[in-house]
Amino acid sequence: MDVYHTLLVAVTQLFLGSYVMLLIDFRKPVRLWRARWLATVTLVVCANLAGLLFLNFWNTYQRIGVLTVTLPYILTTLWCSAYRDFRAVFNLATALFVGSVGAVNSLLAHLFLGDDPYRGPWSLVVRAISFLLMFFLLRRFSFTYRQMLHQLNHRWGILCIIPLATFLAVIYTINRLDVTPAVMVLLYALLAVCACSYYLMYLFFERVQQETDARYESRLASMQLSALQSRMEAVKAAENAVRTERHDLRHRLQAVAQLVARGEQVEALDFLDAAQTRLEEHKVTRWCRPPVLDAVFASCFEQAKSQDIPVEASISLPDELPVDERELAIVVANALDNAIHANLELPVSRRCIRCRAVSTPGVMLEISNPCAGDVTFDSSGLPLARREGHGLGVQSISAFCRKNGAVCRFDLTDGWFRLQLVL
Repeated sequence: MDVYHTLLVAVTQLFLGSYVMLLIDFRKPVRLWRARWLATVTLVVCANLAGLLFLNFWNTYQRIGVLTVTLPYILTTLWCSAYRDFRAVFNLATALFVGSVGAVNSLLAHLFLGDDPYRGPWSLVVRAISFLLMFFLLRRFSFTYRQMLHQLNHRWGILCIIPLATFLAVIYTINRLDVTPAVMVLLYALLAVCACSYYLMYLFFERVQQETDARYESRLASMQLSALQSRMEAVKAAENAVRTERHDLRHRLQAVAQLVARGEQVEALDFLDAAQTRLEEHKVTRWCRPPVLDAVFASCFEQAKSQDIPVEASISLPDELPVDERELAIVVANALDNAIHANLELPVSRRCIRCRAVSTPGVMLEISNPCAGDVTFDSSGLPLARREGHGLGVQSISAFCRKNGAVCRFDLTDGWFRLQLVL
């Protein structure tokens, strides 16, 4: 029986651990924190398995397993999770709910097959099949859930209530009541209520994601239209200036000819230099070939210069980008907008924005600006907003990187804040 109990707990913990890993969002670097989580959880589970196999620990385990396994699971997950709040608790509550499903199905096998739920082979088979089926359901749920982790910052505590209450009610019922048809109806009623709540959560998450995508697409279209309109206005102004200069060219040439004829070469050269300067002032700078990105760079740089913020830019991007041009334009616009706002907190003499982009060996972008004070970073390396309602630009950049497999790094060194993005 000790061997069987050990095998039963091992199968249960193997599946529960896979559920937690399916839903958890590890801290960065992900590989390191995933390895730490695996090592710690494996050590905890192996210690319990050793007690079951060699120390006749089963009766005690049934009473205090929450303390010897569940509590270490919770603490380890909070330690390794990127979110040390109710989002991590919801992850664990979901795994506990799935464990409750397996335990209740084992009791059902005992009721109809006469199999001891903690000793008979059918208990183990039914439990394993239940866990396997729930794994595929959770895998479908996990994609939407992971998106919500970064978009929904509140109300996770409320979402934890139903699965945790279901788990505690199931454990209490199993340990305190005999297995009868009435008790099984009660248990499955509890599981059904929790399952319905998860379905409603799924629909809610889907709705939030659809609204977020719609707002994002609207912002993309709005930003694209605004940037292109601004670019067209600049081009039109330059064309008007060139047309005016062309109209006056004949008169300028006559004036220069008169100056040269009178031997006033210096004055003639100064006159030509002044005309050249006027043309340069209306020259439209093309920052890159992709039109939306070029328009965003031009619009943001003009906005910075209008606020007395010098711009040092060196941009070399390929004609074909490895990501959606509009989405990258949103990243650039957010980063430059943050840099502009950071500069406005500084005296004019200290203001500056540096922007560099290269296309080899890969597309790399760096935007830096002087910073007025310290910047606090979270466990994922993202800068925390100083005021309520700020930080949306950083979240947008982070979401872009997750979607496209890009790498972004925020840094504060020697009073300069830097964003480095590698595609």
